[in-house]
Amino acid sequence: QAELGINEHHQNEVASYMRFARFKRGMCLKTVDSCFQNLKDSRLVEETFTVDEVIDMLDGLQSVVHSEVESELINTTYTNVLLLRQLFSQAEKWYLKLQTDVSDLENRELLDQVAEFERSEYTSSNEKSTADPIKPKLAPLNEGGSELLNKTVAHLQEENEKLKTRLRTIETQATAALDEKSKLEKSLRDLQMIQGDQKNNANQDITELENKVAALKSQFEKTLNDTTANQKFLEEDLMTTKHDLLRVQDQLSTAEKELEKKFQQTTAYRNMKEILTKKNEQIKDLRRRLSK
Repeated sequence: QAELGINEHHQNEVASYMRFARFKRGMCLKTVDSCFQNLKDSRLVEETFTVDEVIDMLDGLQSVVHSEVESELINTTYTNVLLLRQLFSQAEKWYLKLQTDVSDLENRELLDQVAEFERSEYTSSNEKSTADPIKPKLAPLNEGGSELLNKTVAHLQEENEKLKTRLRTIETQATAALDEKSKLEKSLRDLQMIQGDQKNNANQDITELENKVAALKSQFEKTLNDTTANQKFLEEDLMTTKHDLLRVQDQLSTAEKELEKKFQQTTAYRNMKEILTKKNEQIKDLRRRLSK
């Protein structure tokens, strides 16, 4: 069977329309044949005719045949327009814009292909020219499932599933990101609290150390003042006892050395020195931690 380059469904529709067109063509030919037969039956009753009579009969026949052929051609044009209207109406429901190429209507190769399709379509079947023609109707959109509709629905369902899968993936990633953000915020708050506590402890240690240094300084100044007073008293005493100057100076020097030695051996001095050493180490350690 000859093919027209279209799918089976559309080829069946073309075959149905060609049966309709073949029937209309047969009816037109019968009408033309009847015009000639009427002329034979009504006018050709004599054996001889004049030229004018023959011309008059041919003119009458021409007028009748012209009218019949013109009417049939006009009806065929209108029929084709109605067929195009059905196709365009269905296309518009799918928001499609169909285009036609009128130049292909006179393409001899395509016309021969259509003729071959008609011959192969009707060679094996008996032509029934007297049967009532069945006008082909395009399947309406609201009756039955359409192949294009099914494909579109399947495609949309597939896209919908893909979008749902992508949405679930995005939701999972968003939830994980929110959890990670919460963990980071909690870690940051804990770190800030630790840094605040360390800073407060460092400030408290520094304050205590400063207080102890101030107390030790005050005690040292008091001791120094007492030593100075004693020294002045000895100097005044030395002024009055010049003859004992050398002895007193020797005793004073010895007394100062012993005093300094005893002072270095005192518990307060050793404690103060150890405390200062520890606090200096603590201050250095706190500064390193704060720098980090």
